[in-house]
Amino acid sequence: MFANFKIGTLAGALGIAVLAGGALLLVRAVPEEKFVEYRMDEPQDAPIAIAAGTDGSIWFTIDHANAIGRLRNGRIDRLPTLGRNIEPIGLAIADDGSAWYTDLAARAIARISSVGEIARFVLDTPITRLGRLVIAPDGAAWFADPTGYGLTKLKDGVFTRYRIESARGGPYGVAVTADGAIWATLQNGNQLLHLATDGTSRTFDLPRGGAVPTDVAVGSDGSVWFLQFRANRVGRFKDGQFSDVEAGRENAGLSGIAVAPNGDVWFGMMRRASLGRLRNGHIEIFALPRDNARPFSVAVDRDGNVWYADISGFVGMLPARHAGAR
Repeated sequence: MFANFKIGTLAGALGIAVLAGGALLLVRAVPEEKFVEYRMDEPQDAPIAIAAGTDGSIWFTIDHANAIGRLRNGRIDRLPTLGRNIEPIGLAIADDGSAWYTDLAARAIARISSVGEIARFVLDTPITRLGRLVIAPDGAAWFADPTGYGLTKLKDGVFTRYRIESARGGPYGVAVTADGAIWATLQNGNQLLHLATDGTSRTFDLPRGGAVPTDVAVGSDGSVWFLQFRANRVGRFKDGQFSDVEAGRENAGLSGIAVAPNGDVWFGMMRRASLGRLRNGHIEIFALPRDNARPFSVAVDRDGNVWYADISGFVGMLPARHAGAR
């Protein structure tokens, strides 16, 4: 389950430079009590995607449930959706506090307001596969759209598709810069894709063959950070150069990535029941409280707290003071 990151199977590598110290893997277990975890009420609930709102609310999608979750002031609310969620891996929060998410079962992108009102925007394809989702500065929702073989923008109720020039494609992760440019990962093409605000696009071949890039995030300095699932590495692309750091000799099942306000890069390690933090070329591992934990998505809130959606039935947080926020 979730092992190869091919969308639709969730139910069942320019030159290279290694960051200084990249070969060093620091392992330090964080005591259980430093984590705050919230168990799902329903035993079958599997939190998948997670996002932090500017108002302090934490939103998360729940696989195979007819609800979306919101955590505020230490309390979880289950807000009803219009149907059962299937692989809702795309989630982002708009400036108005509403949550946008992928609704595979309805072949749609959905928006739920802070008071629980839902609007659906249905795609015109009979079969739909959907990847990650982000909200651009202009309020548009962008999402990876393997069905349409590209990226799709939803704004003012209108879908605009941008087809990928890559012969192999396979869009999965998507991120947006402060000026509205889009970065995406192409799993099958083993590439990064940049889509400028004028609609022109360019692909960049990863230096490591068969790395399988998945999730992607953009730092405030313009660095594009991305996970390489098969290569078991965290990559960086900046000023036309690639670099990366290995996350251990055994494949840790890297999943979900977020850049903290201080520039730390956080990611999930599903096969190690841990979170990873990349800082100054070194990775430090934070073991989660349960051996069966499987953190699929991560987010960092405005205060530097690190949140994770654990498909084994939990939403958790590593407080900023323990995350080493500076």
